[in-house]
Amino acid sequence: MKGKPTNALPRAGRPGLAWAIPGVLFFLFFAIIPMALVGYLSFTEWDGLGAPTWNGGANWSQLWNDSTMRQAIGLSVLLTALTWLLQTPIALLLGVWAAGKQRNRAILSAIFFLPLLASSVALALIWRTLLNPNLGLAADVARWFNLESADVLGNPRGAFLAIVFVAAWQFVPFHTLLYQGGARQIPRSLYDAASIDGAGTVRQFFAITLPQLRNTIITSSILMVVGALTFFDTVLVLTGGGPGHATAIVPYYMYETGFQAFNLGYASAIAATLVVVATAVSLLLVRLTGFTKMRSTREGM
Repeated sequence: MKGKPTNALPRAGRPGLAWAIPGVLFFLFFAIIPMALVGYLSFTEWDGLGAPTWNGGANWSQLWNDSTMRQAIGLSVLLTALTWLLQTPIALLLGVWAAGKQRNRAILSAIFFLPLLASSVALALIWRTLLNPNLGLAADVARWFNLESADVLGNPRGAFLAIVFVAAWQFVPFHTLLYQGGARQIPRSLYDAASIDGAGTVRQFFAITLPQLRNTIITSSILMVVGALTFFDTVLVLTGGGPGHATAIVPYYMYETGFQAFNLGYASAIAATLVVVATAVSLLLVRLTGFTKMRSTREGM
């Protein structure tokens, strides 16, 4: 009878439940409890100083009839759509390029990814200075091209497009990293076979690269849409929701209601609505795109 080998490795198994306790506690105290508190405050009237007073569904009734909220929702939807339409093709093309072996690719990629390392507030301050109609770069550009006005942030359409541009300038590098990682996982043999069949670079991109990056596109799109729905700090610093309410998207309107008008009960109702909508949109994207059934694109190779 042979004995058990002394050098046998221990069987790998799932970690015990104790390993999940830190993560569960973190999620409980910083997500579940705050959301439950916001849900309770949405049924109260509270100025942030005294004790909250229960007012039933008054905040929700006001929310349903609030024209400013409807405008904020429209701006958030528009921001989300423009963000996806602008960032996705740029990040996709740059990610595929960065996955190659071009000369100086690593250096250029490192420089391009620098905006991702800075805070949104710092970048918004920089761009607000550059777009200053009197002393910034916008004033110089207006003089060069003999434009009548350089006040980009003072124009409703210009201010909104400035937010879209600054957001893209900061977050395209993040999504580029996703596409770069996905492109590097595509087997080289697919491109070699396509080259033998006479397929050019453009044909290979649409016939091989795009289908192989399907899962990455879904992941990037979900992150992009949810991020756009909760976008706030750049709007606060760059435009302050103005001019007027031209850039007052839902998160900014929530901040304005709670911390400028001191109507924290109504602001909580807006916050609860934002959480529900963002969650519903993300789940809808997961459902429609088949994200839950995602399998490796290399399966069977």
